[in-house]
Amino acid sequence: MIVIGLTGSIGMGKTTATQVLARMGLPIHDSDAAVHRLFMRGGAAVAAVGEAFPSAIEGGAVNRKTLGSLVFNKPESLARLEAIVHPLVRRETQKFLKQCALRREPVVVLDVPLLFEVKRDGECDLTIVVTAPAFIQAQRVLRRPGMTEQRLAEIRSRQMPDAKKRRYADFVVQTGLGRRESLRRLTHIVKLIRGGYWRAKGRKHA
Repeated sequence: MIVIGLTGSIGMGKTTATQVLARMGLPIHDSDAAVHRLFMRGGAAVAAVGEAFPSAIEGGAVNRKTLGSLVFNKPESLARLEAIVHPLVRRETQKFLKQCALRREPVVVLDVPLLFEVKRDGECDLTIVVTAPAFIQAQRVLRRPGMTEQRLAEIRSRQMPDAKKRRYADFVVQTGLGRRESLRRLTHIVKLIRGGYWRAKGRKHA
């Protein structure tokens, strides 16, 4: 089973890339979606988050907006939250991979926004980074409700520079050239991987 790590900074088009890969029939584990499940009523992270950040709990679930305000631009609080959430997300990821292995899926995707930052690229055979020019990234992100240039700058400061991510990647997908070009590039990448590209890289996932 070949494990692809998909990542990209905020506003780079990762959601669209994930949708394209899903339409190609690739099983995808979405780390953001996993966090949503962990924060829901009865979720595995609720008790620990409640102990660390009591005011973030409402109705037995984590209020993500409140939690965000408690950790945003506060490195110690953010580190405390990550120490709770990251191991739980990894556990869900391993469960997903085991299920895919049992179904004998040939290729799967781990959608991880901070793949390189939290050093999860080691769990993958190959990595894909989605990218776009900085001005396009800003245009996309600033259209989001409540987003400001200052907030975007703070988010960027916590993420690995895009140029560095591209250097680490096995494949780079430019999303600023239009959906058709992104689709063409992703289709080509998947064709290479299904054709045995990872063997040339000398890496094979158990």
